[in-house]
Amino acid sequence: MSRIVILGAGVAGHTAARYLGKWIGKQHEIVVVSPNAKWNWIPSNIWVGVGQMTEDDVTFELRPIYNKLGVAFHQAKALSVHPEGSADSDTPYVMVEYTDPARSGESEKISYDYLINATGPKLNFAATQGLGPEAGHTVSVCTASHALEANEKLQATIDSMKAGANKTFVIGTGHGMCTCQGAAFEYIYNVDHTLREAGVRDKARIVWLSNEYELGDFGMGGVHIARGGYITNGKTFAESLMVERGMEWIVRSHVTKVEANKIHYEILDGSFHELDFDFAMLIPPFAGVGLKAFSKSGDDITAQVFAANGFMKVDADYTVKPFSDWSAQDWPKTYQTPAYPNVFAVGIAFAPPHLISKPMQSANGTPINPAPPRTGMPSATMAKAVAMSIRDMVKGAEKPTHTASMATMGAACVASTGSHIFKGTAATMTVFPVVPDYEKYPEYGRDLDLTFGEIGLAGHWMKYLLHHMFIYQAKLRPGWSLLPD
Repeated sequence: MSRIVILGAGVAGHTAARYLGKWIGKQHEIVVVSPNAKWNWIPSNIWVGVGQMTEDDVTFELRPIYNKLGVAFHQAKALSVHPEGSADSDTPYVMVEYTDPARSGESEKISYDYLINATGPKLNFAATQGLGPEAGHTVSVCTASHALEANEKLQATIDSMKAGANKTFVIGTGHGMCTCQGAAFEYIYNVDHTLREAGVRDKARIVWLSNEYELGDFGMGGVHIARGGYITNGKTFAESLMVERGMEWIVRSHVTKVEANKIHYEILDGSFHELDFDFAMLIPPFAGVGLKAFSKSGDDITAQVFAANGFMKVDADYTVKPFSDWSAQDWPKTYQTPAYPNVFAVGIAFAPPHLISKPMQSANGTPINPAPPRTGMPSATMAKAVAMSIRDMVKGAEKPTHTASMATMGAACVASTGSHIFKGTAATMTVFPVVPDYEKYPEYGRDLDLTFGEIGLAGHWMKYLLHHMFIYQAKLRPGWSLLPD
């Protein structure tokens, strides 16, 4: 019997656990380690952040779900990986510290035959002074609890506007190296929609603040889309949405510091600016969760197993070379670590080999460029592929049997405003592939038959349907494995 340990129970980790539990859970042991007791469908935190959904609408307890599959669940935080075992044993293990209130602070070794690192990111609010809801002056929608607080402050701001006050809203990214612009992009439109519903939009100044070189970059180097029989770029698509709604935008920015009601930022030309605000939701940069790695003799091998940003190295080409020399073939396919064939990393936990958007630095040498997105659909796709490979490897396969390169997979983004089925609208965009392949698609890097954008109520229905479908699937409701991931 083999033991497969999965670190993390977000989109990637939960996907891997579901399928491994279904396929081999009766013959082998599946163990999930997550510091959180609940699963969170993060895309719908946007609606929690404007009061359209509750925390219960986007979360559920993990343990009862895993009990259905016979999957062991440890509410704990992984501290270190020991892929060679220890001086006393050749058995690899992870060291964890329990966050379960019943065992809080206890440490334990959990051995494994196969390990999937799906820990997701550390929300690195500390990278920017004054950023974030805990110790800063901005709100967040990265977790359900953050989104609840964001809505409380949003509603308080709306109450002030109903009393006659004018307010400035700033939404976007809080650092020059952020990713996940899509979440902020969707949130800004939901805030706009909420203000209109409250009858106070005329009292609001709404500003988009981002590290993108141009609107519509989203960390993917921009995109060209087929729309209405012609080809346009993501910049035009995104700008038109903002112009129609009376929004302002500031791009090529790196937030240097946030004070109460004041954002300090630098732009690519090296100049520094200030922006006053009454309500600000800025996405933080992501980093690895801080896992350490040790050899059998106890030597620290973290730098060999993880990149400098804390994400795990996998089967990608990490050779240092000019941005123009990178290709789609440099991206990982199996997500297997080079030195340890029984260790995999998926979702945000793996280290991208390079930026998709062109690296930029300000005149002062400050990096200002989006990091590659790898959440949502890509996370689920790669997790399922790794689960299939491990299923086959425990049955005798000598190497991974399935691949899921971001250079051969597509993704869809539905930025919807409002959660009411008859009200609201959405900007729907599909991209294929996520990582552009200029050898296969020399003109735009992507297949324009599969890359398009539309605006309308139909996309809003799709987003509403996807919310309920993914919650249904994640809860292992009847027929869950027949639904697309």
